[in-house]
Amino acid sequence: MGIAHFARRIKQPRGLWVKMVFIVVLGLCFVFFWSFVSSSASSFIVQRESFDDIAEPVSSRTKSAHHEVSHEKGKVESGSKSKEGKKAGGSVHKHETKKKKEHVVVSHPHKKKDLPKPVIDEEEKSVVVKEDQEQVEAETDGSESNKEEGDEGTESDGSEGESDGSGNGDDSSAPAEEEVEEKSEEVTVNETGKKKKRKGPVFDPKAEYSWRLCNTRSKHNYMPCIDNDGLIARLQIYRHRERSCPKKPVMCLVPLPHDGYDPPVTWPESRSKILYKNVAHPKLAAYIKKHNWVNESGEYLTFPQNQTAFNGNVLQYLEFIQEMVPDIEWGKNVRIVLEIGCSESSFVAALLDKDVLTVSLGLKDDLVDLAQVALERGFPTLVSALASRRLPFPSGVFDTIHCAACGIHWHSHGGRLLLEMNRILRPNGYFILSSHNEKIEDDEAMTALTASICWNILAHKTEEASEMGVRIYQKPESNAIYELRRKKNPPICKENENPDAAWYVPMKPCLHEIPSAIEQHGAEWPEEWPKRLETYPEWLTNKEKAIADTNHWKAMVNKSYLTGLGIDWSHIRNVMDMTAIYGGFAASLVKQNVWVMNVVPVHSPDTLPYIYERGLFGIYHDWCEAFGTYPRSYDLLHADHLFSRLKNRCKQPVSIVVEMDRLTRPGGWVVVRDKVEILEPLEEILRSLHWEIRMTYAQDKEGMLCAQKTLWRP
Repeated sequence: MGIAHFARRIKQPRGLWVKMVFIVVLGLCFVFFWSFVSSSASSFIVQRESFDDIAEPVSSRTKSAHHEVSHEKGKVESGSKSKEGKKAGGSVHKHETKKKKEHVVVSHPHKKKDLPKPVIDEEEKSVVVKEDQEQVEAETDGSESNKEEGDEGTESDGSEGESDGSGNGDDSSAPAEEEVEEKSEEVTVNETGKKKKRKGPVFDPKAEYSWRLCNTRSKHNYMPCIDNDGLIARLQIYRHRERSCPKKPVMCLVPLPHDGYDPPVTWPESRSKILYKNVAHPKLAAYIKKHNWVNESGEYLTFPQNQTAFNGNVLQYLEFIQEMVPDIEWGKNVRIVLEIGCSESSFVAALLDKDVLTVSLGLKDDLVDLAQVALERGFPTLVSALASRRLPFPSGVFDTIHCAACGIHWHSHGGRLLLEMNRILRPNGYFILSSHNEKIEDDEAMTALTASICWNILAHKTEEASEMGVRIYQKPESNAIYELRRKKNPPICKENENPDAAWYVPMKPCLHEIPSAIEQHGAEWPEEWPKRLETYPEWLTNKEKAIADTNHWKAMVNKSYLTGLGIDWSHIRNVMDMTAIYGGFAASLVKQNVWVMNVVPVHSPDTLPYIYERGLFGIYHDWCEAFGTYPRSYDLLHADHLFSRLKNRCKQPVSIVVEMDRLTRPGGWVVVRDKVEILEPLEEILRSLHWEIRMTYAQDKEGMLCAQKTLWRP
């Protein structure tokens, strides 16, 4: 009856508007239906494909005996689990063997040039080859034996295809036995008695490349795994609620800013001014008009020292904190600090003068892109979501966590965000919370939450100059206090819950036990800085390798990197070590005016806790995906056998080179040490990107390549 009545209305003279409304309604229904179907299904496929070969980091708290057991167990279970993976996703290992023909066209290859050799003596060369072989073998063993067994429970954000709660753990479709060979790699999967072998180089030596610019909504600030892009995405939120990478590897180049890009202001002048055009953003322009800590002065953005969130008295603010808690000895007892949120960075700059290394966590909701401003100024910064997944840090590594008017409701969602801070905070570490005019309800909720996790409030005062209320909490140093709680809420995490598992792992509403055995990292507070830089704790299993790594990189950097590569280190500030093992490369640069982001790949042995132990910092990452930062963030990328260790793991290894191009500033450098069979095609890829090859060197099938990025864009 209703349909017949509607049809009669349409036939009437006034039915034209009814027709138009009917068509519009149908169109909107189709759009929203398609958006719902495509977003849910595709995001699930993306997450499963990105987990295919991820092995969970080895917990430094796990004893060697347990490693051997899980290694044997992984061999037995690999066949059955890989079969299950194929049934579920249909993409286990298959995406690694396919050779995509996208972006491959004919171009004119450039001829190679004879370039000067780096300064490396014969003894160092032999050490390089031997150490690289040992590290590759160690990584292969680690990737086999470090799968989390008891990561139970699933927590989904409702909008993204999340894993089964095991994160970078129980993904047993990864090869059980893997060997990195000189010319080819064979991956054998034990599946119902049959063996499948894959062979092939990392880069196709015959491939030739053509490039295009990315056509994305965020344009020159495109962050592939953070920005929500695409036609349907334009009707949704600007950025993903959680990290979610494109289904296909990114093979386009991020354009330069609209007004071009000039070499950044060098350190330390960049602390007080930067080039506006390099970070120009419409919302940033509106932000500048409302805040006095940043001013537009001609072509520069300037940062007056007397105009900060602390009323120009950030040093007085730091002294105020240390007076309340004398054990906070900036630069000695406290060395590594996590700053939640990016604002005007005066806190980070002031701590830097006290030998405190502070990394700022730029939240993905920062649409003004203040994190990019911090990077341009030369301050360590990451961009990440803080919602339902763990941050990519190991447990118990930060000496202090600081939140000054960061706008986070720590007590919401059952307090899971504060529980995540408790996970990454060192036992006896400090959580400093500063705010203006806090609501009574929030105050009461925060008091109840911190009491439930046994944090001791050391001080609660108002700093007169900034008029900020400052609270300093301290995490307990032993598990005894947990047993004294009347209500065991939140509960203690299960014994098989790995606190160091952090890659695509959901936050857990529980308290991890505080380490007490000498074999566990975090059981004791580190030595004072700078003594902790070359201290080797009892829980470190391979002290000899760590010592050799430190000595090796100290010699390499002093004799070759600082003098033999043609790099002007006065223009280098932001550095990334893409395959940090023990942090030896970063340790060798401590006396330089640089900071180093140490990246420990998720398929490698978990050495990141030791990097923090020695007073450096870093992050877990899978290089088959884009890194969580803005384009043009780094002056120098260092990749030591990155590609040989990732052989056949990623769908399209060339996309890693594209990501390196995105991360590097024009005029920035890439130093790659790897096998000659990898460096030769890599050199041609860089030439196709119009990078300038500054130096190549090879001996005994091992080599080094040094290249500099230009302003070229297609």
